[in-house]
Amino acid sequence: MDSRAGAPLVTRDVHEPDELFAELRRTHDAELRSALIERHLPLARSLAARYRYTPQPFEDLVQVASLALVKAVDAFDPERGTSFVAFAVPTIVGELKRSMRSSAWALHMPRSLQEQVAAVSRAERVLSARGGGIAPTVQELAAEAQLSVEAVLEAFAARNAQDATPIESVASDPADAGHLDELEQRLALDDAIAGLSRREQEILRLRFLEGLTQTAIGERLGLAQFQVSRILRASLDELRSQLER
Repeated sequence: MDSRAGAPLVTRDVHEPDELFAELRRTHDAELRSALIERHLPLARSLAARYRYTPQPFEDLVQVASLALVKAVDAFDPERGTSFVAFAVPTIVGELKRSMRSSAWALHMPRSLQEQVAAVSRAERVLSARGGGIAPTVQELAAEAQLSVEAVLEAFAARNAQDATPIESVASDPADAGHLDELEQRLALDDAIAGLSRREQEILRLRFLEGLTQTAIGERLGLAQFQVSRILRASLDELRSQLER
């Protein structure tokens, strides 16, 4: 009698997972799915352990990694010619980084700026639906959100800094007009920011990602507060000019 008879699937030979995943795609067997998840939980935990010394609690990281593993198991197709581990690792690491960036953004970003981001996002949804999927202009967003144009640009910069979603995933569903609008806006903003000097980009990062005050930015970069304010305003004016073209 085979000594493995009745043994759990997680004890099968390590070279078998591709066959098991192929079987899972054919049968959608719940027990097999659970077994494959269980088999790869050590992988999720080891990836979470890379970020053990970050502010986020380790067990929270393990939970994020484990949920990402489940998504990877459900999405993996062995017929694409890559191993499950090669597919799962970037998926899990991406979710871990997304979680940490979101946590850092919520921790450091001033409440008023978070509210600006939320108001602009709501305005984008309303105007996009009203305009049949056409991306609204900065001026239209400002009017709809009842904010200044500068406040809208600040919200764009803040959201762009904290957004960890890969562009490929934003564009994964071409039928989703909202996703296409988001992709177009992100690409336009990325191009505009790339045109700024390194110092201007660093000041934007410190202000909108780390949430530092202008005074704190000046102390870090060896600038006076009024210089930081002038550079920040000029950068936002340049972004507005680029996005209005």
